[in-house]
Amino acid sequence: MKKKGVFYRFLEYYKPQKKVFIIDLICAFIASMVVLLYPMMVRYVTLTAQSPKGLDIKTVYIIGIGFAGLAVIEYFCNYYIGYIGHVMGAKMEYAMRADLFHHIQKLSFSYYDNAKTGQLMSRITNDLFDVTELAHHGPEDIIISTVKILGSFIILMNINIPLTLVIFTILPVMIVFTIYYNKRMKKTFKRNRQKIADINAQIEDSISGIRVVKGFANEDVEVKKFLFNNDSFVASKTLSYQAMGRFQSGLAFFMNLIQILTVVAGAFFITRNTIDVSDLVTYLLYISLLIEPIKKLINFTEQFQNGATGFERFIEIMDVEPDIRDTTGAKDMSGIRGRVEFRDVSFAYQRNNNSMVLNHIDMTIEAGDYVAIVGPSGVGKTTLCSLIPRFYDPDSGLILIDGENIKDFKMKSLRKNIGIVQQDIYLFTGTIKENIAYGKVGATNEEIIKAAREANAHEFIMELPDGYDTNIGQRGVKLSGGQKQRISIARVFLKNPPILIFDEATSSLDNESERVVQMSLEKLAKNRTTLCIAHRLSTIRNAKTILVLTENGIQERGTHAELMEKNGLYARYYSLSGAIDGNVIQDAK
Repeated sequence: MKKKGVFYRFLEYYKPQKKVFIIDLICAFIASMVVLLYPMMVRYVTLTAQSPKGLDIKTVYIIGIGFAGLAVIEYFCNYYIGYIGHVMGAKMEYAMRADLFHHIQKLSFSYYDNAKTGQLMSRITNDLFDVTELAHHGPEDIIISTVKILGSFIILMNINIPLTLVIFTILPVMIVFTIYYNKRMKKTFKRNRQKIADINAQIEDSISGIRVVKGFANEDVEVKKFLFNNDSFVASKTLSYQAMGRFQSGLAFFMNLIQILTVVAGAFFITRNTIDVSDLVTYLLYISLLIEPIKKLINFTEQFQNGATGFERFIEIMDVEPDIRDTTGAKDMSGIRGRVEFRDVSFAYQRNNNSMVLNHIDMTIEAGDYVAIVGPSGVGKTTLCSLIPRFYDPDSGLILIDGENIKDFKMKSLRKNIGIVQQDIYLFTGTIKENIAYGKVGATNEEIIKAAREANAHEFIMELPDGYDTNIGQRGVKLSGGQKQRISIARVFLKNPPILIFDEATSSLDNESERVVQMSLEKLAKNRTTLCIAHRLSTIRNAKTILVLTENGIQERGTHAELMEKNGLYARYYSLSGAIDGNVIQDAK
């Protein structure tokens, strides 16, 4: 289906705010018309004062009341524009940000493999702020400028046609000048957006890895990286400000030229008795009035470049199609037993030049079985497990659960039936209770405590100052590795899925923490289909089936005893590891 144009997609965000937007434009129109009336009233006063009758006190009162009335009307119009109009812009920004955040939640791991968090943050925050400024001020500035410029032209033509034509001959030159510099500024402002996004990405990276930075005493390295990006940003800004400086100074020159022409041509026409002094005063007032809308147009050009490039960057992400999505007719999973089957599955990461990670994998895991996967680093153990919840889709072959293709299930439903405990634990900033409850939205306190008990986490939680309400800091920085792992296990207990994936869940723990966590994992795996990527081979001796994965696929399969008796790859790995540390698998390869 052909996508709508960028401009049309921008206009769509006005639809929910249509009523407010129309009133905002009406207020902008009325306020502009009121301003146009002031010089006409001044002209009337000066002409009346010069007449034989002069100004009587009654006329003065009427004029004063007229000025006051216009001022009140202008006040309310400007109040609506400044208050309600800005709220409209904020609501449009809210809608765009919500759409963008909702969209990036749909994108698969393959997108995030190449995306930088800081750049995404920049697009969600900085870019959209400039878009909302354009959404609010852009249309009203165009209305105000158009009304004032056209209104002034019509009024002045009625006063003196030759003088008006002389003055307005400069405007076409100004328009050509504006169009030329608009194009130049658009390129530089888009480059600025990229540079600030690079800075955000580098800052996010440095702050997230601050412990590594300090551990290696590499603060100076991070400062140099930051300064490099910051210098690039300044260089880009310098070019944009150079273009903008020429643009603004050029327009200021044209405006001064209009005033000079008005005075010189006006003096000439006075000597020819084709215009009187009161009309020349009126001209000068309208020329001064023209300066404001022209300044608005100057501001609008910068605003337009910022907002337009921001919206283009917004659209760039919105146009990224999720490469993994629900198929037509996908259904919810229900009554799952947990039988998992791979039929001739192959997979390659695009980021690795499409080199195959998994080659023609065939395996069947019966419901409730505990299966361990071992092998050297880089042969695709984690990748194989990531295919089951459809974090990636295989390039060929089928993956089935209970005999049905996983693509026939809705992804949300599929993933609700799979629990994952990873080596790299992610805990959210907040309390322990909130992190455990992430496994089941709306869980009761009793359910949370029960899950923590099953994960052997309740005791250490109760020893903390605020118990379950203890704030754990960003990514659980206030907890030990074993404590964080038990919180993540409690989360899965609460989720209660029929299929489990343990991705080297104990590899980074000390022996004592590993023992406690291993007990929790064994309790969690009871009566569930479980795939365990093994780091320490001693933890999988009781697995029903052990699969040995290499670059050529699954090379061996069987129980620990069967594989040891076969005296093949697994026996070599186990012998070298001393049944303690599976890191030496890589050396045994």
